Amino acid sequence: MAYQLKDQFGESAPRAIAAMVRAVHPGFAHQAFLDDVLEGYGPLSLTARGQQVAAALRRHLPAEYPRAVAVLLESASQPHEHRASGGMAGFLYMPHLYFVAQHGLEHFEDSMRAQHALTQRFTAEYSIRAFLEKHPEATLSRLKQWARDPSEHVRRLVSEGTRPRLPWAPRLRAFQEDPRPVLELLELLKDDTSLYVRRSVANNLNDIGKDHPGVLVATARRWLRGASAERRWIVNHALRSAIKRADAGALAALGYGGKAEVAVRGVSITPARPRIGGDVTVAFELVSRAKQRQRVMADLVVHFVKARGTGAKTFKLKAVQLPPRGSARLAKKIVLKQLTTRKHYAGLHRVEALLNGKRVKLGQFQLAAKA
Repeated sequence: MAYQLKDQFGESAPRAIAAMVRAVHPGFAHQAFLDDVLEGYGPLSLTARGQQVAAALRRHLPAEYPRAVAVLLESASQPHEHRASGGMAGFLYMPHLYFVAQHGLEHFEDSMRAQHALTQRFTAEYSIRAFLEKHPEATLSRLKQWARDPSEHVRRLVSEGTRPRLPWAPRLRAFQEDPRPVLELLELLKDDTSLYVRRSVANNLNDIGKDHPGVLVATARRWLRGASAERRWIVNHALRSAIKRADAGALAALGYGGKAEVAVRGVSITPARPRIGGDVTVAFELVSRAKQRQRVMADLVVHFVKARGTGAKTFKLKAVQLPPRGSARLAKKIVLKQLTTRKHYAGLHRVEALLNGKRVKLGQFQLAAKA
């Protein structure tokens, strides 16, 4: 049987939570809680398991939310026997944050204290969104304070929780329409000492650029003035989707504006008839035709055959600096295995180079069915 993430949140997780709560709240109905949680537990997904634990906590903790969340926070520091691998240990506290998001919206201060503490154990990036929807001004004000918090986990919550397009979470439509409140927070974090935080800042800015490409480019240009190497990394990472879209403004912001003055030579696509499950390697040489040194952003575009029609996917190659008459050999191996994110179909696949946003035909390969 294939391994599933939910297996890391098996029955030992609610049993550990029950023991932790009972250690600080002797009146907790330990067995009744477990009976509630474990009924129908097996078939549930990871998040559904977390939701079921949170619902049982609501039934068996004190009825008054402030007292209930105080018990949860006190219990979180208790030792436990639940073990998980692959970075899944923090998921033990996922139900705690579901509890806060679902039952704490009318208790702002208690819930903010809870999320501040819990995000240092398991990210509160999903629960905080409920408060951004219900109490936008108060939550943004609190996040502005947290942008200076000593904990990198709290500072990261500021940027990650406000992402307009956070994966696996409902979109923050208000911030998609007007990203200015989010940008104010990102300004406070753009020179954060933690890479963990800076990566989140870049991902947030990348999200903003999908709805407001002009805002993304303007912010990138502003941040690049007098930028440190760390801030330059943020900008490069934030522009990645725009670069894949061949956005002229994004390319120009990074110094790759204008048409690349190059010749493409020595193209090879091998094998010419790969099979599904194998791979294909595309290689070519760039030769400068310019009289001065030039910067070229080179990517690869493959037009994959789909169930209906084709769909283009861009693969990163390399940013190169070519002296006059200089050259660079570039290559990319493309795996053709069936993936959950991309299903392959037999047929003719066109291949292009993307050079400073301009497409140049390279050739094609005929993908054959798996033997």
